[in-house]
Amino acid sequence: MDALAEALLAGAGPDELERHALPAEYLAAHLRDSDVDMFAGIEDRDVRKSLQVGPVPMPELAPDEVVVAVMASSVNYNTVWSATFEPKPTFDFLRRYGRQRGDAARHDLPHHVLGSDAAGVVVRVGAGVRRWKAGDHVVVSCVQVDSEEPATHADAMLGAEQRIWGYETNFGGLAHYSVVRASQLLPKPGHLTWEEAAGVMLTAATSYRMLVGDNGARVKQGDIVLIWGATGGLGAFAVQMVKNAGGIPVGVVGSPRKAELLRRLGCDVVIDRSEIGLGGDSAPGPERTIEFGKALGREIRRQVGEDPHIVFDYIGRATFGISVFVVRRGGTVVTCGSSTGYDHHYDNRYLWMNLKRIVGSHAANLQEQAECNRLFQLGHLSPILSEVYPLAEVGEAARLVQENRHTGKVGVLCLAPEEGLGVTDPALRARLGDERINPLRSTSRAAV
Repeated sequence: MDALAEALLAGAGPDELERHALPAEYLAAHLRDSDVDMFAGIEDRDVRKSLQVGPVPMPELAPDEVVVAVMASSVNYNTVWSATFEPKPTFDFLRRYGRQRGDAARHDLPHHVLGSDAAGVVVRVGAGVRRWKAGDHVVVSCVQVDSEEPATHADAMLGAEQRIWGYETNFGGLAHYSVVRASQLLPKPGHLTWEEAAGVMLTAATSYRMLVGDNGARVKQGDIVLIWGATGGLGAFAVQMVKNAGGIPVGVVGSPRKAELLRRLGCDVVIDRSEIGLGGDSAPGPERTIEFGKALGREIRRQVGEDPHIVFDYIGRATFGISVFVVRRGGTVVTCGSSTGYDHHYDNRYLWMNLKRIVGSHAANLQEQAECNRLFQLGHLSPILSEVYPLAEVGEAARLVQENRHTGKVGVLCLAPEEGLGVTDPALRARLGDERINPLRSTSRAAV
């Protein structure tokens, strides 16, 4: 471990942190450009084979950037996409970005440091940074935007040059250090540990934009909301947000164990898709889509009495046609991803003739992320951390997500030597209680 990291873990203050030089290189989970074709002809693209943990060079700091000493991070599905080099190698993103003027060229490297979540401590700030200083405890937004682009100032997610940090950019959070823009930082909730705080911003803020904000479905009191994959990183936050809004979450899961966990999250209606004949991850044909949609609709009406106002769908190809069918007349299907495939098929008659809407949503702008983070700070949202791995075992953590053997979020300790550190508001933590803060930590991987 380098001298700066040692000083940080020993409790050094801001002045001492600034006196220590940044290390010339640091430990990071990364991919190598030379490995892009390693899975050619291989069906199982095992991410444990492509993810490397080793030293990478420290990049130069731009005026609007900060260096964060990453105490903890987490695995998102974009880590899996990156490490399988599908649907396209992320080095293509880095090369395209690197062709821009200014500091972008630093990102076009033969290695790609992954990770789109982080909680840690600011240890260096660029000359143009005003709102942050060394020693600040922060969580990192996954969104990097171009402040010179006009659309950014209406809604950052409309900007053509917005990128997901650690996926479409380099220097991600699965590392001892990360270089991020100051506009990505938010204050870490003081009652959360490093690993708890590191697993919330990407997925929770995405769910917030999809459901709560003006850019999404705008859930309101009494709305019935069908949530696919309701114990996943997005779905488990969606359940909490629907409950907070006075809505009725209807969670769909794939096993009795996940159904039990979903009830622990307070989900009003829980549906095990296997019990009503819904298939796995393959996309049903047109007739089966209608058959599955009718079966799901009957079950929802049996338990709630009405069809859903909103369907929350990030599963994609395997579920999207059913989502369009099952949402009520005038209802909304909101989507942010396609973990089972991007090529969606649905019967358009059920969309246009019943005045339904499809809303596309991607990540969240900084204001939406700040509003979401505030809910964590108040204790109105809880982390959904289920397991924690050391950085050295990030391949195993990503493999767990790749095979969908996880629930909630899988955390990764980076510089933090152990779990349970980083709490600066023990009073709020005691008032909320560990069971409320960590509803999924007692999950059993083998039973899921």
